[in-house]
Amino acid sequence: MKKSKKSVIHVLGMSILLALSSTSYAELVVNNNPASTSANSSSASLNWSASDASQLMQDDDSLEISPQGSTSVTTTLRSGGSATITSSSSPKNTVQIRDTFSNSSNYSSQPSVNARAALVMDAQTGEVLYSKNSNMSVPIASITKLMTAVVTADARLNMSEEITLQSIDFAGAGGKNSSSTLRVGDTMNRAEALLFALMKSENPAAAALARTYPGGRPAFIAAMNAKAKQLGMSSTRFAESTGLDPHNISSARDLGILVSAASQYGLIRQFSTTPAYDFNLGYRMLKSNNTNALVRNGGWNINLSKTGYINEAGRCVVMHTTVNSRPAVVVLLGASSSQARTNDATNLLNWVATLPKRI
Repeated sequence: MKKSKKSVIHVLGMSILLALSSTSYAELVVNNNPASTSANSSSASLNWSASDASQLMQDDDSLEISPQGSTSVTTTLRSGGSATITSSSSPKNTVQIRDTFSNSSNYSSQPSVNARAALVMDAQTGEVLYSKNSNMSVPIASITKLMTAVVTADARLNMSEEITLQSIDFAGAGGKNSSSTLRVGDTMNRAEALLFALMKSENPAAAALARTYPGGRPAFIAAMNAKAKQLGMSSTRFAESTGLDPHNISSARDLGILVSAASQYGLIRQFSTTPAYDFNLGYRMLKSNNTNALVRNGGWNINLSKTGYINEAGRCVVMHTTVNSRPAVVVLLGASSSQARTNDATNLLNWVATLPKRI
């Protein structure tokens, strides 16, 4: 396929192509059996208008979620025009976490977790359902990329703009090398770079998003910290956009706020929960899987997801889920292994499923 025909297509379940001309974001949602999840993807070229971009980046109250497994939607974000993101810089309905963590003692038989810090929060009320060291500031690794996505969205940039990866995007941060299947000279549009960063946690893609931001990397990092302050993330500091630098720190409480805010961006929800995607760069294909096993397996209704790992941070994950009609945020920081992280997340989700249903 020629490079001009590249498409970013979000495929969960069966390959269904939906034109982005609908008036409601909910119309883009198709519920499928999670067991049918396939890594196969189709290709097409559609014009992506500014209004379409707005629908995908802003929340829609009529969005329907499948009772079991992840929601499914296929979108094509390749455009020859001048599509822009038109999201609000202040997401509506931002949840305020109730800082009285004694709330969690109201729920008996709480599971123990391997992670150093953890939080489970009712995403609608802000009630803390589970807490472990949730105010402790620690390195957060690639959970950083969730803020990278929010800042990129808030900038209202042209998502069709071509970005060519440079050697500096592979330099890493904090003295770490940036391991990647991407190469210097690879070209993609900004939407594709965002999908690489959120789904596959590609560090060069996240670095390129910061480099190509108006004002460059320093302005991008300033915007990350300004957004954290705006959201009330008082224990959070960002030094760069990938998460390789251990000076990117936050707490489980602060990340609960970030997940709540990021979940209001439709495109971040979609890209972060894509189980698999074949990137066609025109001259080679990169078969890619989501870094979260729970997303790949499709057994839970996960609306947003991001994993992270560096030595200093351990294995981390944040998720926005819906369990028993209860929207919930799950944060796990510093698990000892990928399996321990998955086990912790599964145990917490199973525990939330036993709590009284919200009315």
